[in-house]
Amino acid sequence: MSFFAFCLLFTLPVSAQEFDEQERPRDGFYDQKTVLESRPIEFAHVREADVLWSKRIWQSIDVRKTINQPLYFPERPTGNYRSLMQVLEDAIRAGEIRAYDVDDDSFIREPHDPDELFDEILTRTEVIVIEGEEVEEVIPFRPTDVLVFRIKEEWFVDSRHGALNVRIIGLSPARLVRDDVTGEFTDITDPLFWIPYEEARPVLARAPVVNRRNDKQVESFDDLFIRRFFDATVYREERPDNRAIREYIDDPRERLLEARRIKEEIRNFELDLWQY
Repeated sequence: MSFFAFCLLFTLPVSAQEFDEQERPRDGFYDQKTVLESRPIEFAHVREADVLWSKRIWQSIDVRKTINQPLYFPERPTGNYRSLMQVLEDAIRAGEIRAYDVDDDSFIREPHDPDELFDEILTRTEVIVIEGEEVEEVIPFRPTDVLVFRIKEEWFVDSRHGALNVRIIGLSPARLVRDDVTGEFTDITDPLFWIPYEEARPVLARAPVVNRRNDKQVESFDDLFIRRFFDATVYREERPDNRAIREYIDDPRERLLEARRIKEEIRNFELDLWQY
């Protein structure tokens, strides 16, 4: 081997390393930093004595609806954009958000270990047939499997501002359950865990969401939730027996009417309060 070839052999890895360390090309003609460096908007302080009335409800957000699709896309990270589930998974694994048990929306128990949650608890086992033999296959968790997000929120009337307000307390992703016979998705959800929304706000405020109305007006997931740019259906209200709507109403149409009744009750309270 010549001296020139010998030198070239040892300089190639160095050159490749220097190339990898270079700043990657910019995807656009200006740096988008508005959302990536933003902080959550501070809410007005509310005293307990100022709350005239409150009602706690739980709602479900189906990302298959057109208005809710920004929560689901992109399916794979693209530039600065990630799906809501991908943002949550990354933040939980990094220790920025704590994930609590699916039955603990009051956040009173110990949170899950992030690696155990995603690498063990949320995996699924399916039976497949290979050469006539049934074999169990472990299916890893995929963010794209999440098609529903549940929110726990409290609506209240503040006497100081004289208006109806709402605060999201918890957020929970869920997978839809498939029918074993037809293979179609049912209306039954498989909830995964609960996270405190206030704890997640700093992360969501830095995560841009695709704005289909204006590419320049970049919004965050926190903006989307605070401004209520989503469509949700009530599936539970606070009541003595602590039951969800589907537990005391069997007919799907009647369940939908009950969900609408609960929303109307909240809207009407503010109107009735200030009528003389």
